[in-house]
Amino acid sequence: MSAEEVLTTTRAVRRRLDFERPVDPGLLRECVAIALQAPAGSNRTLVRFVVVTDPKLRAAIGKVYAECYAHYRQSPGYIGNALSGDDPVVQARSARSADLLGERMGDAPVLVIGCIDGRLPEPVPSAAAMGFAGAGLPAMWSFMLAARARHLGTAWTSMHLSRERDVAEILGIPYDKVQQFCLTPVAHTIGADFRPARRPEPDAVIHWDRWS
Repeated sequence: MSAEEVLTTTRAVRRRLDFERPVDPGLLRECVAIALQAPAGSNRTLVRFVVVTDPKLRAAIGKVYAECYAHYRQSPGYIGNALSGDDPVVQARSARSADLLGERMGDAPVLVIGCIDGRLPEPVPSAAAMGFAGAGLPAMWSFMLAARARHLGTAWTSMHLSRERDVAEILGIPYDKVQQFCLTPVAHTIGADFRPARRPEPDAVIHWDRWS
């Protein structure tokens, strides 16, 4: 798979996750090894990956996620509420996909939680928060790209963060010292025919030299 194909076909995979097929731990280690090559602020490796394969732990996290998702589904920001300019058919399809993951997150053969070693005091200035996020987000996205190259599906979520402390207790993550920032299922995909999504043309989002 070329780099361009990986970059343009890494989707949020939900309905096409193979919940029954196990994932070789060796593949996960390869993805983490690649993720650790991502840029990191001040060249410090602060990102951590909690890889959850135990069925009981996955079920417990899935329960928390389902409860968080139920609140989200009642909110104005729910993906099923097509926003102005969105394609209602596409939104409806995405909503069905998200709903399924809301119900079955704990059934994925692997759950991976991206963490950063450290925690900023609250309230956090936006600039500090963005800099702190830079310690983990590039690595997590590289992990997902590496997973795609190995025909594994992922779906970036952060919905569980409203219950971050509960998930920390389930997994023994030291809440006061480690910040979670992402939860993703990892599974082999059903089929491999992923295509680039419809997106705006570059000139629709580029501002040359000035915002005008």
